[in-house]
Amino acid sequence: MVEKIAVLGAGSWGSMLANILVENGNEVRLWSYKQSQVDELNNKHTNEKYIKDFTYPKELVAYADMKEAIRGVDDILFVVPAQVTRSTAKQVNEILEELDMKVNIIHGSKGIEQKTYKRMSEVLADEIDESHRRSISVISGPSQAESVAKHDITLVTTASENIKDAEHIQSLFINDYFRVYTNDDIIGVEIGAALKNIIAIGAGALYGLGYADNAKAALMTRGLAEISRLGTSFGANPLTFTGLSGFGDVIVTATSSDSRNWRAGYQLGKGETLDDIVKNMGMVIEGIATAEAAYELANQRGIDMPITSAIYKVLHKEITIDDAISQLMHRKGRAELD
Repeated sequence: MVEKIAVLGAGSWGSMLANILVENGNEVRLWSYKQSQVDELNNKHTNEKYIKDFTYPKELVAYADMKEAIRGVDDILFVVPAQVTRSTAKQVNEILEELDMKVNIIHGSKGIEQKTYKRMSEVLADEIDESHRRSISVISGPSQAESVAKHDITLVTTASENIKDAEHIQSLFINDYFRVYTNDDIIGVEIGAALKNIIAIGAGALYGLGYADNAKAALMTRGLAEISRLGTSFGANPLTFTGLSGFGDVIVTATSSDSRNWRAGYQLGKGETLDDIVKNMGMVIEGIATAEAAYELANQRGIDMPITSAIYKVLHKEITIDDAISQLMHRKGRAELD
């Protein structure tokens, strides 16, 4: 059954999810606020700033007009940066009200909103009236867009409070190289997806400083323990963090040079300033804002997250990377499974 789907956000991940949906036979409208990007996608079928040397199918149509992208669709997929999800959702709600529409809401954004500390599904629920949405779901997992463009075997998970809604999203995306599992733990999936970006920054920094595999394994393992600690405090299933949106996402993001967060950390480890890294990256580095939100949230809830705290302090120039490592290594000994 062909569905009409609006994908909001034409970056690397948004455009690649849109590509999968087109490959699976759906009618897809890809929205970008940049007219130049829309023109490139429609005329050249490329998106060179985000995915190099890749040609999108002619059936993928890009829009700069959000209302026209949304008009008559069955599903809206948000893949905009976490910190602009709320403002985008407000625009969407106004359009849905004007067009008198009710749709399935999906998101593929990975982050926690600063100040409110809300997950993306909570932000979307805040801003999109119940009268205009049938469901809210998330799609997440170890999935670098550059690898998906090459049809590398990719496994992800989709989560919703109602498993039937997750199964609907699964049916839209699953194909012979992109396998989708379902999960009803939307809290765990979103927290794992957001906080792994912090660990990726740390992993990149270690590599930039010349540390090797042992250090990387230590950071990833203990970082995941912190993610699980915070997630379960909100009622997440601890098993979620051993799955695709937990350890799976940590592995790919903390080991791949395609990861913006890893590259940012690597450049920090090489001595570049955060301001220069952000300016030169040209794309949002989600882990920077999420590190601040997670650090404040952990303090608020009394959750011990020393790695997250150290990375936050490095990003905000309170300590150097070398001092952060020293402080972590000289903490009082403790039981691993506390």
